[in-house]
Amino acid sequence: MRYSVFIGILTFLFTSCSNNNIILTKDGTSAYEIVYLSAANETEYKAATTLQEYILEISGAKLPLVDENSQTADTPKIYIGNIKDISLDQQEISIKTEGKYIYISGGSDEATSNAVFVFLEDYLGCKWYAPNVESIPNTTSIALNTIDYNYTPDIVTCTVHSRLFYENEKFAKRHKVTTEAFPYYAPEAKVHTFHRFMPEEVFYKSHPEYYALRGDKRLPTQLCLTNPTVLKIVTDSVSALFKRNPEASVVSVSQDDNQQYCQCENCNSIDTEEGSPSGTMIYFVNKVAEAFPDKTISTLAYQHTRKPPKTAPSENVLITLCSIECDRSGPIAEKCTDFADDLSGWSALTDNIRIWDYTTQFTNFLAPFPNIHTLQPNIKLFRDNNAKWVFEQHSSQPSELFELRSYITAKLLWNPDQDFDTLLTEFTNGYYEEAGPFIKQYVDLIHSKIQEDEDFFLFLYGDPSEAFTSYLNPELLQTYTQLFNDAEKVISEKPELINRVKMARMGIDFAVLEASRKNITSEFSLTTTNENGTQITNPAVALLLDNFTNTAKENNITLMNEMGFTVIEYGANYVSALETAKRNNKAKGKNVVSLTAPKKYANENPMVLTDGALGGSSFYANWLGYEGNDLDVVVDLGETQAINTISMAFLQVTNHVVFFPSSVHYFGSIDNKKFTSLGVINNPKPLVKTSKVNDIHYFDLKMNPQKYRYIKVIAKNTGTPYWHHAAGLPSWIFTDEIIID
Repeated sequence: MRYSVFIGILTFLFTSCSNNNIILTKDGTSAYEIVYLSAANETEYKAATTLQEYILEISGAKLPLVDENSQTADTPKIYIGNIKDISLDQQEISIKTEGKYIYISGGSDEATSNAVFVFLEDYLGCKWYAPNVESIPNTTSIALNTIDYNYTPDIVTCTVHSRLFYENEKFAKRHKVTTEAFPYYAPEAKVHTFHRFMPEEVFYKSHPEYYALRGDKRLPTQLCLTNPTVLKIVTDSVSALFKRNPEASVVSVSQDDNQQYCQCENCNSIDTEEGSPSGTMIYFVNKVAEAFPDKTISTLAYQHTRKPPKTAPSENVLITLCSIECDRSGPIAEKCTDFADDLSGWSALTDNIRIWDYTTQFTNFLAPFPNIHTLQPNIKLFRDNNAKWVFEQHSSQPSELFELRSYITAKLLWNPDQDFDTLLTEFTNGYYEEAGPFIKQYVDLIHSKIQEDEDFFLFLYGDPSEAFTSYLNPELLQTYTQLFNDAEKVISEKPELINRVKMARMGIDFAVLEASRKNITSEFSLTTTNENGTQITNPAVALLLDNFTNTAKENNITLMNEMGFTVIEYGANYVSALETAKRNNKAKGKNVVSLTAPKKYANENPMVLTDGALGGSSFYANWLGYEGNDLDVVVDLGETQAINTISMAFLQVTNHVVFFPSSVHYFGSIDNKKFTSLGVINNPKPLVKTSKVNDIHYFDLKMNPQKYRYIKVIAKNTGTPYWHHAAGLPSWIFTDEIIID
């Protein structure tokens, strides 16, 4: 994309350089040459060639590219690299004009490359919105005023977890972010490494003492960090990793992804003295780090280890502090003060802090997640507490407003102090063009609405269904939808822009689909009644589902969440829900009594099993949960009637300890006293390590017609196996609508 704009203050275009202005090009020609240092490496040389290419694209003038030893006397020059050998910090960039000369340099090769892209963007007007979407000015004449610019970024290593950067190195360089999530790390040891160093399959049965004591039993959830043999095995493993990966400077020695840490006498004694379970972690990691003084050992300050201990980490220990628990509806300093306090505590102990922050909803990548207004204050908080390395964990895979989020997050990591509204407008107008104002209006509106709801907890593992009485209420859903409809209208003759808007609206389309699954209003419902009084599929929902899945397919958007639930599976599941909603259901609206206690979800109300609303892939969406106990419910059909089939849906999310029941037993009764067994459906997918992480299964029973008034269902809980990361904790059963015909 090219725009015909002029660069600089063109009222000075034909004035002389003696008036502190530079005529870089005029009428498609230039007197300048680009000079790179004779000692320049590939990075600096590439920076020089990049500048040459963009000036040619902007103006049509191809500036000669020469080595400093081949430069032409008395010719105006752009110097790439620190030719004047001025004192610069390693990350510092410098852009200066002196007379008719331009000096672009940095304190390192990487910094010099960054300086070139700052020059191209801030002084020549180039913008890079997405890997294949850029705005390059189109003018034959380029004039510049005097420049005297120095900048040192406070955050040294900036990572935005987005495939836009990982798969497009040039795009990443233009935004000064890394091209991988864990640069400098040994590839086999990035995070949650305890189970990699000491697999339970190898050590647990013969040496349970290597693992965490929980109650009176050793479990392979975490390691015993005061066991000297564990220290030796882990240290030897780290040594082997560095030898296999000589280019790596970092290895992670970090807890597995659970809070089942060791509570043996020795470990507990250290943690008590240190005031936090991070005490044993730092004790252990410091000892590992002693063996590798020229390397960095990374560890996590995460969940149970987030609170800092009294003992400081060694100088070569990198603390990765994680904000996973925080409410994303507002800045961390306001909504997650415990984390802010812990950050301050770690900052007092060490200068070696890496922040692991989170910017998406991992249970629903494509759901509206109005936290964009928190990015800037959070990054400022990290910077002000001495974090030199920030990893913003987006979804990597495409998610809601993916291009916008990737762009803005990268920009803020480079300079947290820029004007946010200007940055947002810059992107929406540049990427969506004429549709941009409508997209920005949507972003501003949805963020204003969540800020009005001070009690709303915006959770990384939440669901849009939580917001149907808040920023996703029916009236607002209609307003958001209209904004996107208006956006499409103004670019109706531009297919490429229409596609960008369709991707942007997937969040609201998904929210409408989920609202319809939950039947929140007559308009937002799976079915409608035709002129004959027959329940039929809501045509608006069917069309929306087609548009949603087709947009995903056309843009290689494949995943709905971090558990691997695909868009294809979502579409198939939704089609099944549409068919289920039309089925005759004798249980719909009938009374349900739970003989065992549900917990937390669906307001603990067993009536959700007959309310006609259907659950999706997330346990927040209309699922009734049972923790550590069996499901035992009775449905009263109101009168004795013939029963042919019974069906009940169950959810599995293995990383959240939600498993299919081991069996589902159906019973029938006339009087609610004496029940007759109708059949048992065993789980056809018993839980193993390789079980599908996110799945829905219908436990269907077909039988010869029999007459009953009461239907009883007992679903047996599948206990948490010893090898699961939540070993020792109760597992969940989640169930949804019971269909009786």
